[in-house]
Amino acid sequence: MTDTQDPPTDGDCRDRELRLYETVLDDLDDGVYALDPDGQIVYVNRRYAEMKGVDVETLIGTHIYDWATDEAADRAQTALAEIAAGERDVGVVEYDFLTADGDRFPAELRFRRVTSGDIELGRVGVIRDISERKRREDALRRKNERLESFASVVSHDLRNPLNVLSGSLELARETGDEEHLERAERAVEDMTTLVDDLLMLAREGAVIDETEPVDLAQIAESAWETATEGSNASASIGATGRVVADPDRLAQLLENLFRNAVDHAGTDVAVTVEDLEDGFRVADDGPGMPAAVRDRALESGYSTAANGTGFGLAIVAEIADAHGWTVSVDDAADGGATIEVRGVEFSPRE
Repeated sequence: MTDTQDPPTDGDCRDRELRLYETVLDDLDDGVYALDPDGQIVYVNRRYAEMKGVDVETLIGTHIYDWATDEAADRAQTALAEIAAGERDVGVVEYDFLTADGDRFPAELRFRRVTSGDIELGRVGVIRDISERKRREDALRRKNERLESFASVVSHDLRNPLNVLSGSLELARETGDEEHLERAERAVEDMTTLVDDLLMLAREGAVIDETEPVDLAQIAESAWETATEGSNASASIGATGRVVADPDRLAQLLENLFRNAVDHAGTDVAVTVEDLEDGFRVADDGPGMPAAVRDRALESGYSTAANGTGFGLAIVAEIADAHGWTVSVDDAADGGATIEVRGVEFSPRE
């Protein structure tokens, strides 16, 4: 007797196709959803549920706007109105994706209506996490801002010492007075300092890829020796934390802070380095910074020192930003200026 198997029915074939489609959708890196005409969720893939931080069953049957911010809902409704008016076929919206825990990240939504003739069946959408793209865009924006600063410096700040150099050399040839050569030499030194700062600012704008736990006090002590050689400045380094950072970049940040203190507060300035709950503070006992100066202190090219290039604190801000830190400038409690770096991750000592 021979066993026979019933041929697959149309229903069996449709079930297999559905399982295949669901498997494909669940393997996507993007979130996918389907709504009925009233905006109720009838399908989400596994990735969408993971992005929300809940299971699939929790989402099914709820309204899509129950899981979105008011701003995101408004943007989606605007795009829907444009589709309904025939202005576009696909809605594209950038917004902050809201997780069940209240966290947010930048996302891009692409969706379209599903119709059968004049009957609307609902709509389907695809959601992509664009956090990395936004980071690249921010990095490009900062790079363009630096290029604009460089153009300004090259056209203005470098022109001044070049004019001094040219005029001094001409006078030296005419008079033979070596005093003019000394003036030309100082102009060359000013240009060299300016170019060095510009090059450092350009390099420090890059995104930091690798960090490690480092001893803040050790790096501060080394940076102090490098930055203040030949001065009478003194330092009290009371920091005890281990911070997660690129050690070379952190050293450059501190070197610029120390040089800035010497340039603005004098070669006999006293500097302190202390831990903060979420970062560290570098303070000096100099004359401090007026409010108008503090507001612009982190800008590229801004300096109140006669021989300053204006890029020291701008470099600090760039290095901090590459780490995801923030920098603020204020008056110290007992006079002088204080620079606070916050948003720093600490690592416990082993």
